[in-house]
Amino acid sequence: MAINLEAIRRRMAELNGARKNSSVQLWKPVPGEYKIRCLPWKDVSSDQPFLERWFYYLDGQPAILAPKQFGKPDPINDLITKLFRSGKPEDKELAKKLFAKNRVYVPMIVRGEEDKGVMAWAFGVKLHQRLLSFFVDDDFGDFLDPISGFDLKVSVVKKPAAQFSEITVDIKGRPCKLHDDPEQAEKWLNSIPNLDNMYTLKSKEEIEASLNMWLNSGSTDEAGEKTKETSRGAPPPANALEELANEVKAASAKTAPPKKPQPPVRKPVVDETSSEPAKKKSLDEAFEELMNDD
Repeated sequence: MAINLEAIRRRMAELNGARKNSSVQLWKPVPGEYKIRCLPWKDVSSDQPFLERWFYYLDGQPAILAPKQFGKPDPINDLITKLFRSGKPEDKELAKKLFAKNRVYVPMIVRGEEDKGVMAWAFGVKLHQRLLSFFVDDDFGDFLDPISGFDLKVSVVKKPAAQFSEITVDIKGRPCKLHDDPEQAEKWLNSIPNLDNMYTLKSKEEIEASLNMWLNSGSTDEAGEKTKETSRGAPPPANALEELANEVKAASAKTAPPKKPQPPVRKPVVDETSSEPAKKKSLDEAFEELMNDD
């Protein structure tokens, strides 16, 4: 029996909470050249043709959909804010590691692989800027239009020493229809996936658990032994989120009434007329007095 590795990877992601169990397929091109056709999302504003999502990436854990973008409680964003307010350079560096990263999505088909149906293509800022530039180019305009749009040429190159592949995108040829058969074109347009079905928004408690695991994870030495220092810099508190919650509660609690000022403690006054000898300030002074008495 042949093993479908891609299906197994998708199932592993679902079990890890990274993706929902949906029919949405992500297009992950390997090195090579492709001719693709991007499609318009359903029910999106004309000024935002692509859908964007923000994710937190904690080492060794599935990507976490940032709750803040949906107006939900976001423990990671709360911690980022707290770290920046501390004013400490090391806290700011830790906050930068926690910043959410933007991913942009567009539905598309691959020419020559139409049997795979409509897939979702996810990319970063540079490709986002490149695709947006086509809209404002007088020679191209709305390249997503099913009737008068354009196909795109996508080149993927993986250099030996590079961690990620380099992807370039250009307009391919002249305007063309999505498909010569109107029924097939309509079928593709009706099968555009719902991006909200792709990822699960974790609960506040689940995110707190993942964050504490990341904060308390230690680095390893050459022998594989865990060290006292963590990969985040200085060792964090045992429960950083619990500390944050306590600070928030303290800030929201009523301010305690100020204490009454205490009267200043007065120093005893030395009576210079007293017959009792004053205490010597040093051994030298005492010795000099003794010599004078002799």
